[in-house]
Amino acid sequence: MIDNQTFMLAIGVGNIVFALLMAGYMRNVDNTPALRYWMWARLLGGVGQACWWLAPVVNLPVIDILTPFAWIGGVIIEVAAYCLFFGMPHWRRLAYLAALASGLVLVGAMAAGVSRLQMQWIVSLIMAWFAACAAVLLLRERGASLLQRIIGVNDALFALAIGAWIVFEHGRLDVAITPVGGATYLLSYMMMIVNGFGFLLLCKQKDDLQMQRLATIDGLTDTLNRRAFFERAESARLLALRLRKPIALMMLDLDHFKRLNDGFGHACGDEALRVFADTARGVLRDHDLMGRLGGEEFALALPGTGLEGALHAAERLRVAVAEAPLLSCAGSYRMTVSIGLVMIDTGEELTAALARADHALYVAKTTGRNRVEVGPAMLKRA
Repeated sequence: MIDNQTFMLAIGVGNIVFALLMAGYMRNVDNTPALRYWMWARLLGGVGQACWWLAPVVNLPVIDILTPFAWIGGVIIEVAAYCLFFGMPHWRRLAYLAALASGLVLVGAMAAGVSRLQMQWIVSLIMAWFAACAAVLLLRERGASLLQRIIGVNDALFALAIGAWIVFEHGRLDVAITPVGGATYLLSYMMMIVNGFGFLLLCKQKDDLQMQRLATIDGLTDTLNRRAFFERAESARLLALRLRKPIALMMLDLDHFKRLNDGFGHACGDEALRVFADTARGVLRDHDLMGRLGGEEFALALPGTGLEGALHAAERLRVAVAEAPLLSCAGSYRMTVSIGLVMIDTGEELTAALARADHALYVAKTTGRNRVEVGPAMLKRA
């Protein structure tokens, strides 16, 4: 059987070791600020729990005084790590207010002369409150991942266990394991292990998604990059072939883009590309594929769209670009776009269709620009 003092030592050492492991992990990876906050939260909380065990052993009153602040400080930093991870803009203000309120409660309890066991009851109650706040942060998003929900549920169960312990056992700490106390201890361990590894995995999951985005998305325009567009357009072509559905392909080029770059600078050219991409997204359907192939050249794949629908979409896009807001860097400059449009024929390779669309784009550029040119169908072999 385990008593309260031994449990505090065990969980304190566990948190300290976990913090050291995280420190070693972060030395060799690009870590996020939230992960650093989490490491310090584990270390500070673990030191507070271990010192709670140490205080009666060495009989130093100062340790008894400082320990609750370290313990609660670790929990506040842990919640701050969640806020930072999920991008809450005012998390610092919330953390400062939480620290101030908790500090006032602890100072008031000490001034009232509460016993050591009563102080642990107060600290546990504050921890339960912050665990409930962490659970709300983790579970409030509809699109939360399974890992995020597991951590959130673990926090909620811990808060409920502390509440049950206070209600049914009145915060007794001078006993060994009871059913409610045992559940509270078990959930405390689960909170240390599940939340510790879980937050580390959440950060890794976020980094992996960011790396995946960097590998597939053009950083300037937020459209697919060249490689990702070819991969997804080829998958769309094969699916259309299996389903016997049409698929349209366009090549697009901003008119006089070199003149814009030379006259107003590359920053202005970048703004033009962003405005064009945003305008195109406002016209296209969610499942249409748009990629930047290089410079001012873009490609579009429209699955399930016949020639008439594709021509209508291309014309809407052309008009929308011509009516796009003026560039902040180029005064009265108006963007226009030339578009080459083809239908991918049955059995035609994507590269061959792109070559036909590129030829249609060339015709559009050489016959006046700011227009849509429909390319001829693929020549059939005899």
